[in-house]
Amino acid sequence: MRRQTPAQKLKKALGVALVASAPWIVSAHAADCPREGTLGTSRIMKVDAAATPRVGLKNFPQTLPLADHEVVLTFDDGPWPPTAPRVLAALANECVRATFFLIGKPASEHPDLVRRIAAEGHTIGHHTWSHRSLRRIKPSETTDEIEHGIAAVEMALHGVATTTPSTPFFRFPGFETTPETLDLLQSRSIAVFGADLWASDWNPMTAKQELKLLIGRLNVARRGIILLHDPKAHTAAMLPAFLRYLRDNDYRVVHLVPAAPGASFDGVP
Repeated sequence: MRRQTPAQKLKKALGVALVASAPWIVSAHAADCPREGTLGTSRIMKVDAAATPRVGLKNFPQTLPLADHEVVLTFDDGPWPPTAPRVLAALANECVRATFFLIGKPASEHPDLVRRIAAEGHTIGHHTWSHRSLRRIKPSETTDEIEHGIAAVEMALHGVATTTPSTPFFRFPGFETTPETLDLLQSRSIAVFGADLWASDWNPMTAKQELKLLIGRLNVARRGIILLHDPKAHTAAMLPAFLRYLRDNDYRVVHLVPAAPGASFDGVP
């Protein structure tokens, strides 16, 4: 066996130390934001469900009032331990905040990850209990899917299984709405999110293919609510390069939070 030189031993030791300290590096990045050279979060937009109960041009007639080259990053179907930490690390590295629409069942199974997402400054919305199609089940079951999902996420976040969401943001699985479910959410002042563009990452593809597809669509749209899925390994692998693309091409990230009752959208700068 070849003996290592002192320099090689030092390099190996430093590598082990860096790997061991990776979670602290991510936390430090999040705490130090914004940092020079990062994409950052350009502004916060307060979303009022009373003013705009449904947004996203792929699904509804209107969307958020975003300026040219402004995007909102949203992630569906989490939390999922194998990939969500990689997504969070990529966002923290670029000082970016996003919105996560969480499914109730995995949220109840991984409450620490739910709390980590919130602790790192991201907004947490809702995505039903088990991701069933709400068009294919009984109306009585659709209400339970929605409320059970909200309660599970609230329990993971705050220790209280309430059906009143602390963040009144909701996205339908597969965007499969019904008039009844839309009316239910509007009556409860919960904003429904569609999307303006997506990377179709539910299809099998490589990270490189996804990056090319998403950039192509963004170059056409030039702004909008972007839908991604944090449980997808190729999305987690693609995200650092996509954030660098946004940074290098003068895109700005807008972070969404709920408005206080009676408030309206922040103005577009």
